[in-house]
Amino acid sequence: MATVELRFSALPEHVRTARLVAAAVARRAGVDDAVLDEVRLAVGEACSRAVGLHTGHDLGTPVRVALTEDEKVFRIEVGDDVPQAARGAARTSPEGADGAEGDDEVDMGLAVISGLVDDVEVTADERGGLIRMSWPTNPEPLV
Repeated sequence: MATVELRFSALPEHVRTARLVAAAVARRAGVDDAVLDEVRLAVGEACSRAVGLHTGHDLGTPVRVALTEDEKVFRIEVGDDVPQAARGAARTSPEGADGAEGDDEVDMGLAVISGLVDDVEVTADERGGLIRMSWPTNPEPLV
């Protein structure tokens, strides 16, 4: 099992880099070429969501991405450092009228990811949130 880990400052311009790395690692892992665009788009949505959450909660910590190549599956995890309690507070805060719109964008991003990825799991706890996505691989040697 090989893993590539990325950490990047929560800036939108770094999302493109994460997409490119994800597509390259997915290709090497044996993800079907027809699915690579879905991988790119899903990673872009997940990373954009994490960047938005970090920015909206004024966090200086990096967004985390782990790309894991297994025998029959390729997994990507995108993590943020926004605790579950802070996510709920942002939605119910009376001062957060502007935040409500941002939450709609976050929810839309999750809907897009769910439409692109058959195997997706979204969790959040006191340490932050995590989006886990996976795709089957066809491990054939690259020539």
